[in-house]
Amino acid sequence: FAPARLGPLHLRNRLIKCATFEGRTPDALVTEDLIEFHRETAAGGVAISTVAYCAVSPEGRTDRHQIYLRPEAAPGLTQLTAAIHGEGALAAAQIGHAGPVANSISNRAPALAASRIPAPMGMALCKSPDADDIAALRATFRRAARIAVDSGFDALEIHCGHNYLISSFLSPLLNRRHDGYGGSLVNRARLAREVLESVREEVGDGVAVWAKLNMYDGVGAIGAPRRPWHGFNVDEACQVAQLFETDGHLDAIEPTAGSSLLNPMYLFHGEAPRAAFADAFSGPMKWGLKVGGPFFLKRYQYHSGYLLPLARRLREAVDLPIIALGGITDRASMDEVLGEGFDFLAMGRALLREPDLPQRISADPTTQSQCIHCNLCMPTIYTRTECPIREEAAVR
Repeated sequence: FAPARLGPLHLRNRLIKCATFEGRTPDALVTEDLIEFHRETAAGGVAISTVAYCAVSPEGRTDRHQIYLRPEAAPGLTQLTAAIHGEGALAAAQIGHAGPVANSISNRAPALAASRIPAPMGMALCKSPDADDIAALRATFRRAARIAVDSGFDALEIHCGHNYLISSFLSPLLNRRHDGYGGSLVNRARLAREVLESVREEVGDGVAVWAKLNMYDGVGAIGAPRRPWHGFNVDEACQVAQLFETDGHLDAIEPTAGSSLLNPMYLFHGEAPRAAFADAFSGPMKWGLKVGGPFFLKRYQYHSGYLLPLARRLREAVDLPIIALGGITDRASMDEVLGEGFDFLAMGRALLREPDLPQRISADPTTQSQCIHCNLCMPTIYTRTECPIREEAAVR
């Protein structure tokens, strides 16, 4: 809870609200509801509140109700960052391209991926970008970063996880290309490195930039010999992080895990609310989740610091500051993680339940989070992200 420094930024403490899609932008523009969501979180004591998901282009959204960074969005974003700043916190924007996770039907545009793989949300095959498309993507990330910074954001998180577009290039399972962006790990990491370079060139050194980097897609056993059906793993993640560090464009890395395409629950240890997920959809998706839920929505036992075994590998591989996340919700786990050499701590679900949890832990180190890891918050992202348990408690 002491002040800290992240790149050029002076933070009031080491706690960051991680990017969790808010589901409060029905017209792809900032709403008062979204502003209040982040204002409340900022007032609760975090140092940075991260706005998600800010797509770099219309087809880069998971669906058409998400913000994409364009001039029309700037006035609302400026109000949003001002509200966060008004509570003494800093504002970060998670920017990225959903790639194969995008709903092409909703977006009315083809989804992109490293290769022509199925895009389940749009019930179609993805488009694989050629060299000209990739050059245009770099320019799109650059423009998006400029709009975000001009709208008052202090930091940018570049999404390289969960098998979104950049992550699909990193994955040997999803990337079957035979050009300079496929094959070897260096080639698969090329898009990520070019995007980070473009963003840093655009925003300069006055803004903090970090990457949300997958350590493990959740496909294949960790540490097992490589198989054709395995995704990105921690060994490759460490090598990519070293490439990022050598390039010198980042102020930190936020290690994450899981795949929105292949294994979404790996990031969200706890219950797997399959029925609630199915009820959030209609038509083929609803019935597909009812039938395939046990295979797609796996259950992983929750325990404190559940991503630490992977994150420790990354901590050993690079000297860059690391933002740790995954079950770090009380003073004991915070002390443990910082004591192991991690630099910052990110919180997500616990803040949905209790936005003021950081303040209360600071005042009383014995405070325990009320989040029960039921994951019922997850299906609400398709309407309005919230903790249903919190709402029920408020009614009672």
